[in-house]
Amino acid sequence: MKNGIKTAMLLAAMAAIVMLFGSMFGQGGLTIAFVVSLVMIGGSYFFSDKLAIRAAKAVEVDAATMPDYHSIVQELAGLADMPMPKLYVSPEPQPNAFATGRGPKHAAVCVTEGLLQTLNWQEIRGVLAHELAHIKNRDILTSSVAAMIATTISYAANMAMWSSRGSRGSSRDNGNPFVLLAFSMLAPLAAGVIQMAISRSREYEADRDAARLIGDGEPLAAALEKLSGMATQVRSSVPPPQASHYIVNPLADRKLNFSGMFSTHPKMEERVRRLRSNEWAD
Repeated sequence: MKNGIKTAMLLAAMAAIVMLFGSMFGQGGLTIAFVVSLVMIGGSYFFSDKLAIRAAKAVEVDAATMPDYHSIVQELAGLADMPMPKLYVSPEPQPNAFATGRGPKHAAVCVTEGLLQTLNWQEIRGVLAHELAHIKNRDILTSSVAAMIATTISYAANMAMWSSRGSRGSSRDNGNPFVLLAFSMLAPLAAGVIQMAISRSREYEADRDAARLIGDGEPLAAALEKLSGMATQVRSSVPPPQASHYIVNPLADRKLNFSGMFSTHPKMEERVRRLRSNEWAD
């Protein structure tokens, strides 16, 4: 229920921002923005999972091609009393993983080639339990919508920047160049704030539920330490709006990335501490 309300609020925020941008171009721009916002809301709900998989350049695998991966997820899905999600592998060299989909019946789990090469199967089991926890808690739709919002705002900001450069003074058709310039500068900040609306607590909750599912916090704690260390050493091509999907921040090596101020990932040290102190068992 809480995630449903949060998702509705995020969709409303996305529509408001798109229409605000459209209003700068008069009534015609407002009408176009209204139509665009409806399309984006529908796209966020029905296609956000496909966009995440496509962004990761992932390919679907099955029991024949990846038997260990398939058997672990099948076992964990049974323990969690949830449908078996689709399984994907991304060619990314950085060790990482994410889950996507609007609900347990329309879900997918993706791991990178780097993860399969870096972790042992016990640690991978901890990571997969974490991702299944996100699916069962219905966190994925909310984070997918936030990613779509960030992408939309970034696109609108770029449009505003080019429009402000092409405008000469105030114009009803082209918009006030000063307002457009201000929008282009503030929109990325708004995108970060909106993504921050996706509480960092969802990562703690998924860690806790994963430890409870497998009855041990150590496999996930050990995996998180390795993944966190590698994220600063191996560069990722993940688009910034999609970064919040992943179990660790794939853009951790980008020290000067302004969006780092709005990270949706909690501190790794605290996540590991909670897992190893058995707080999850309380």
